[in-house]
Amino acid sequence: MTTGPDQTNGSGEQEPVTVTDRRRIDPETGEVRDESAAGPGPAEAEPVADEKDKASADGAEQAESGESDARIAELLADLQRERAQFANFRRRADEEKQGSIAYGKQILIDKLLPILDDLDRAREHGDLESGPLKMFADKLVAVLTAEGLAPFAAPGEEFNPELHEAVQHDGTGEHPVIGQVYRCGYRLGEKVIRTAMVTVTDPEPGAAPAGGAGDQPGADAQAGAE
Repeated sequence: MTTGPDQTNGSGEQEPVTVTDRRRIDPETGEVRDESAAGPGPAEAEPVADEKDKASADGAEQAESGESDARIAELLADLQRERAQFANFRRRADEEKQGSIAYGKQILIDKLLPILDDLDRAREHGDLESGPLKMFADKLVAVLTAEGLAPFAAPGEEFNPELHEAVQHDGTGEHPVIGQVYRCGYRLGEKVIRTAMVTVTDPEPGAAPAGGAGDQPGADAQAGAE
């Protein structure tokens, strides 16, 4: 250690000034000094971080972690909502597609119903017992049946005003049944696309109705399907 010149304090007295030589290499001998002689190094001289600063840093990290978790939860909720909306969109699109197919099918079958009526009249006159026309009628009925078309209304069935259009009434009307079928009715799936045109009469004595409306196909159309 070396001592420098004295300095004067405020009262006029001089205070000694001490200078510590921290060099690890002795400038005179060139040898490495001991750590005790060199004094504290730079690492020992650095102050220790304050505990409040550490706590503040930990709090900031926790806050950032909480914000990240909240953001992840928000994004997950948005994703689930989008998936649900897309699933609903696909369901509605499928329903609209099926509805369009059914509507187009009904339009086509409506245009073919007069042809079926002509075939029924030809069958009543015995023109479909054999020959090419019978083959054509059978194929047409088979194709339409595969698409869900089903005839209804036959003599003896119970009369149902929602399914049958009565063009003539005979009898008392207490237990009306179908007398004659002028025009067969048709269903497409569960939907009635045309009511039957029939006459209404009383059931024969001792005879029960042939069944509920629509339980059996019309006689003419059923014969065409055979």
